[in-house]
Amino acid sequence: MSPFPGMDLSKMDPATLTLLGAACCVMLSMHFTVQLVSQHLFYWKNPKEQKAILIIVLMAPLYAIDSFVGLLDIQGSKTFFTFLDAVKECYEALVIAKFMALMYSYLNISISKNIVPDEIKGRVLHHSFPVSLFLPRTVRLEHKTLKLLKYWTWQFVVVRPVCSILIITLQLLGLYPSWVSWTFTIILNFSVSMALYALVLFYHLFAKELAPHKPLAKFLCIKGIVFFSFWQGFALDVLAAVGVIQSHHFWLDTEHIQEAIQNVLVILEMVVFSVLQQYAYHVAPYSGDDRAKFEKKNE
Repeated sequence: MSPFPGMDLSKMDPATLTLLGAACCVMLSMHFTVQLVSQHLFYWKNPKEQKAILIIVLMAPLYAIDSFVGLLDIQGSKTFFTFLDAVKECYEALVIAKFMALMYSYLNISISKNIVPDEIKGRVLHHSFPVSLFLPRTVRLEHKTLKLLKYWTWQFVVVRPVCSILIITLQLLGLYPSWVSWTFTIILNFSVSMALYALVLFYHLFAKELAPHKPLAKFLCIKGIVFFSFWQGFALDVLAAVGVIQSHHFWLDTEHIQEAIQNVLVILEMVVFSVLQQYAYHVAPYSGDDRAKFEKKNE
């Protein structure tokens, strides 16, 4: 029996079926996310933490909707697809910064108010290669160190939108040769790497204190979305370059086929991540008896 009464799926062309399936996946992502958001709004106990959580969990449906728009206008210009990518990546930058703010809140750290609990001061921070080439390999934890980690995450919030505006402007002006593209790619990869490095470093420093809050699950939800979106895009670039992905349509070139595959994959993956977020960002710490159990576990 067809899940769509009155519609004969066997008579639909592949493009229409793909759009229909993608639309269903987008609605599923939105369903799971709205469900989680409504639970947090119902148990609105800690605005500072829960505001950050809401911004983070909205990442999955935003990616799904953004990719679906790309599918609807499959013949869009390169600038159009760059704009869609920029929307996702700028939001990604905000999410990374909000995740760090959430971790600071869990530990009762306030950089602006110079609040750092005494029990975490003086811990040893070990920088990995290649960061150790520019900074001391071993650093004692203090307010200045935590401030630096915060700056490393927030710099991406500034760099990403600025680069996106410059890229779109240069493309519209026809001043976007390959070397400029590679320059922006290097800058953005360096920027996001520093932001993610700061998060990983922070997690290793406070793994014990953060354990009740499931920080690894929360981080992997964010990292997973970013990881799959970036590396599958890179893999598709390679497949297109070696001729595995080819266009058999006079009205679609290989680049547009590649964009369509990327969008379909992202839409499918966002369903999975919206489900995983139900566990990672569960409302239990803020709701009734579950909240009491959570706080007892933290003691």
